[in-house]
Amino acid sequence: MHLSDENPILNIIDLQVGIDGNQILKGIDIKIPSGEIHAIMGRNGSGKTTTANVIMGHPSYEVEGGDVLLEGESILEMEPWERSRAGVFLSFQYPQAVPGLQVGNFLRKSVGSVRGDDAARGSTFREELKSAMSKLNMPPSFLSRYVNDGFSGGEKKRFEVLQMMLLRPRLAVLDETDSGLDIDGIRTVAEGINDVVRGTDNGALIITHYSRILEHVRPDRIHVMIGGKIVTSGGPGLATLLEENGYDWLEQRVAEGEEFE
Repeated sequence: MHLSDENPILNIIDLQVGIDGNQILKGIDIKIPSGEIHAIMGRNGSGKTTTANVIMGHPSYEVEGGDVLLEGESILEMEPWERSRAGVFLSFQYPQAVPGLQVGNFLRKSVGSVRGDDAARGSTFREELKSAMSKLNMPPSFLSRYVNDGFSGGEKKRFEVLQMMLLRPRLAVLDETDSGLDIDGIRTVAEGINDVVRGTDNGALIITHYSRILEHVRPDRIHVMIGGKIVTSGGPGLATLLEENGYDWLEQRVAEGEEFE
């Protein structure tokens, strides 16, 4: 048995989550083996972003039951910064601007904090940075700008993926990473995601409404969330079916007991 079968990168077990007395997640299960990319699709308000925030440790949510395991170890009692150092990365749906903090300094400090000071020094860091920016079609002048200050939607998403490529997380959680991107931008970001996960022991969870980015990433598994529950899971073709037929169609098929492998 492969080690990833015993201790997957991410193992969400019967996770139940609420906020302000309202239950949002009603017992979800997701298991991501090493080297795999999974996706969650669903309508607005179905619980997708809540799942991402709980994995990262957002303090506003109350875990009412279940567990979240990273390589077999529970992370629910860990602070967000501890989860980051353990290898969890979250790409925000709406990244915040930090005027006065240059991108280059931010990246160096982030890499030093997560991967160690040696990884953020000298020619090795510069070469990694140069290579990653080249793959994402980002000019060197980007490093002198302030973090997300005046960035377009596409620039914010590219910057999130740049951080991911440099931090090399064990688990990357990407919330609406395709938001605000044109076709070329989606393809570029997808290449960054594949660069971090494919051929490695890392894993990724992509949260999205649409199949566009999944056409380039080709996730190993897609989970569909409706009303705080995973109603069905399947292969990459499930995203195409949803794009063509919507969620009402899916709810009917699930009620009839159809599976989507």
